[in-house]
Amino acid sequence: MIVMKFGGSSVESANALERVAGIIGRYADRKPVVVVSAMGKTTNKLLAIGADAAAGRSEQVQHALEELKQYHLDESRPVVRSEDIPELEREVNGLFVKLGAELNEVAAAGEMGPRHIDAVSSFGERLSSCILTLVLKRFGMNSEHIDSRDVIITDGRHTQALPLFNKTYALLAEKVAPLASDGKVVVMGGFIASTTDGITTTLGRGGSDFTASIVGAGIGAEEIQIWTDVDGMLTCDPRILSGGHRVKVISFAEAAELAYFGAKVLHPYTVMPAIEKNIPVLILNSRRPDQEGTRIISETVPCTNPVKSIACKSNITVMNIRSARMLMAYGFLRKIFDVFDRYRTAVDVVATSEVSVSLTVDSCEHVEAIAEELRQIAEVSIEKDQAIICLVGERMSSTPGIAARVFGSLRDINVRMISQGASSLNLTLVVDSTDLGDAIQRLHDEFFSELDPAVFESCSRMQAV
Repeated sequence: MIVMKFGGSSVESANALERVAGIIGRYADRKPVVVVSAMGKTTNKLLAIGADAAAGRSEQVQHALEELKQYHLDESRPVVRSEDIPELEREVNGLFVKLGAELNEVAAAGEMGPRHIDAVSSFGERLSSCILTLVLKRFGMNSEHIDSRDVIITDGRHTQALPLFNKTYALLAEKVAPLASDGKVVVMGGFIASTTDGITTTLGRGGSDFTASIVGAGIGAEEIQIWTDVDGMLTCDPRILSGGHRVKVISFAEAAELAYFGAKVLHPYTVMPAIEKNIPVLILNSRRPDQEGTRIISETVPCTNPVKSIACKSNITVMNIRSARMLMAYGFLRKIFDVFDRYRTAVDVVATSEVSVSLTVDSCEHVEAIAEELRQIAEVSIEKDQAIICLVGERMSSTPGIAARVFGSLRDINVRMISQGASSLNLTLVVDSTDLGDAIQRLHDEFFSELDPAVFESCSRMQAV
């Protein structure tokens, strides 16, 4: 058995749905379980509709709902068997009736609380998974839909729920694995789940990758495929710098570092269940299905290049905390991080000296409130519009001169923070956002002018294919 996850851009239109059906058909003999995201930008549209409902804009809500329903019907009818169109319309219309009822609750409450956000945003995957199930029938596959909320069980933390793995794995083994073993193509919505009480939850934006990994671990899959709109993991973020090279193979540890520090091709939590069950993860391009993509494995990957890839995060805030009371004092750092804990604000990079701490956060939601509390014990300054650059590679800690090469490349760029040693796999820098593109270009030129052909495919070869 394998798991195949398709992102929203892979199922955004009739042509895309047909293309995905063709890809799944290629793997039919490997007993695929399919996890699908919402079609196109549906989740964003649902949240916008929810905001209109909370604001009492009923006319806009009705217009947007009709437009969204028509989009799903228009893109799915051409790729569904004529005899299945009544079922398609019944499923889509029924889900929009339920969505309307949820939006009425939002309007009555006058706000979109976390529970309503999960309930409303869940409809994208509920729609796409039902639709794809019918599409696959047209292409001769014995497909069956499973509502992910019946088998992915989480805690009650809305919008970022965490699975209860033992319960979830037991349900997946009981309800999904037997169907796949019998030759049925199971289709499930990613991102969505429920509590033990049956209340809809979600795994956070991008959580369909996480769903695929959870399902793979639960059914004992031999492989997890993440089908997206890029050729795999690249040596740099294509949104920041074009011309990155494809990474053919990379370790779980390296992939997890890259995902955490901004590599959008992979959800940060995706590799966790896969690591525990030692299941390879493949990143593949649904628009270029013949490309090899990137294979993520548990073993260390030998490579002559010390750096495998460069990840980055923009819109970062740096907080500088300074107090003479830190000198020779114990418990001071705990006081600082207790404040971040109360506001549920994650810290990415930390640098300390005898009397100061500098750290970064990528959420600005509570920055001012956190700073106000910290000013009771220290001086606090805030620098916004910063960016994190993270160089990742398993040979970095054992290769002399890496730092010298990094700072030689960035000799006239101001580096605000440096972190090396917390992980043997990475060297992390903080620069002003205006310097991000230039810094990435220089670092990429420095570390990828020559490539290990066993690990990388050059962009020139990729473009020629």
